[in-house]
Amino acid sequence: MTIAIGTAAPDFTLKTQDDQEWKLSAQRGKNVVLMWYPLDWSPTCEKELCRISAEPVLPAKDTVAVGISRDSTWSHKAFKSARGIKYDLLADPMLAVTKQFGMEHPKVPFISQRATVIVDKQGVVRFVQIQEKTPEARDWAAVSDALAKLG
Repeated sequence: MTIAIGTAAPDFTLKTQDDQEWKLSAQRGKNVVLMWYPLDWSPTCEKELCRISAEPVLPAKDTVAVGISRDSTWSHKAFKSARGIKYDLLADPMLAVTKQFGMEHPKVPFISQRATVIVDKQGVVRFVQIQEKTPEARDWAAVSDALAKLG
């Protein structure tokens, strides 16, 4: 079941592309944009993850964005380096965090859906968006609007 808006986001720790621990609760005081995507190197993932590094589609003030997929830390490191991605990519190889948030793909259970969750500065889920068609990029206007409302 997909996590509900208004609920406390479950805390988690995942490894970044640099094999460093990244903990959600350590981000308190910032709005956090959690961006699930199926796989590194896939066309839609590559296009949209590179876009937010190249264009200001997310407000930067008090906002942290991370990508989450089942890929390994070494795949994330190579992908981030090759494509100039400017934010951390988190490895969830067993989909443990993906399942906590209800983001596993219903038709392809070994990957996540393309989804966005925004957690506010107090750790509460304020926005959830799931792309019904995996090849479609997320709705950046809706993400930006949700962040603007949080201030």
